[in-house]
Amino acid sequence: MRTIRVLVIDDSLTIRGILESIVERHSDLALAGLAADVEEAKLLLKEHQPDVITLDLALPGVDGMAFLEEMAKGPHAPVVVVSSSTQDKSEKARAAIKAGAFACFDKARLVQDSARFVKVLRKAADERLKALGLLTA
Repeated sequence: MRTIRVLVIDDSLTIRGILESIVERHSDLALAGLAADVEEAKLLLKEHQPDVITLDLALPGVDGMAFLEEMAKGPHAPVVVVSSSTQDKSEKARAAIKAGAFACFDKARLVQDSARFVKVLRKAADERLKALGLLTA
């Protein structure tokens, strides 16, 4: 079984802790790093090359949407936006998908829908492997 390395980018210590806990409960997931802002995330991206990135949109300094748009300029791990402003079919969710996010997940539903969240992470990682020709069907 392969391990999916997840990089978490969120300025909230509480949300980083929740995401870390969710990842650690699954043997096929591993935490590639925790970042509180984009600058820290850039360092961790280079160092750990994660399979999936979770990204909050409301970050200090460079916001998540600007970072998402910046990442779209080159190859990168799939991004699952985890934000309170990306509820189903919201304007922000549509904008994030248009900017290159693989999926959006409502931060308020992380705990109660953690199983669905993990499925999204796995699907994002699988899509990346398919795109690289390393996973069939």
